[in-house]
Amino acid sequence: MLPDVKTEVIRCSWAEGKPLEDAWSEGKILELQYHDNEWGVPVHDDQILFEFLILEGAQAGLSWSTILNKREGYRQAFDNFDYHKIAAYGDDKLQSLLEDAGIVRNRLKIRSAVTNAKAFIEVQKEFGSFDAYIWQFVDGKPILNTWANGKLVPASTAESDAMSKDLKKRGFKFVGTTICYAYMQACGMVNDHTIDCFRHAECHALSANTKD
Repeated sequence: MLPDVKTEVIRCSWAEGKPLEDAWSEGKILELQYHDNEWGVPVHDDQILFEFLILEGAQAGLSWSTILNKREGYRQAFDNFDYHKIAAYGDDKLQSLLEDAGIVRNRLKIRSAVTNAKAFIEVQKEFGSFDAYIWQFVDGKPILNTWANGKLVPASTAESDAMSKDLKKRGFKFVGTTICYAYMQACGMVNDHTIDCFRHAECHALSANTKD
């Protein structure tokens, strides 16, 4: 049975691979679904923005497919990314997370989720929403790129540099410029689908309708 993804389309090279008719691992299917439905779509919901902040930080040193495989585990372990609950986690909860095989059991990354939740709430207090804060780094509208191939897509930009610097100043952890750029891609602050990918035009259209 074929996975619930389009079969006869061109995708970004990182999401391609063997033909869909071949045997697919669950991880590859998740990667395709993520590419086809989420990557590059503008996000303005604070809880989803927080989810991606935690997941991108968890990816550091790992592959994105590894994180996608554990995404449901993260949702269960971290109270569906309720940042108010996460900000209140104590030592007992942190210890239980270290023993949870459903997530990346890295002490620094787990503790950073609590630190980032607290900093996230402080940003909301200052700006009214994290959305209002984070989108200022692209002047409130997605950057619409036209890459001919995936090799041209940068690992970081001036915008991700500025974002990283400011997040660190506010106490956030695991927010280096490369992580921030991946975050921008995930949240649709930049459309890095290559021009031959079927999602390039679709995300451009979504970006044109994003809020001012």
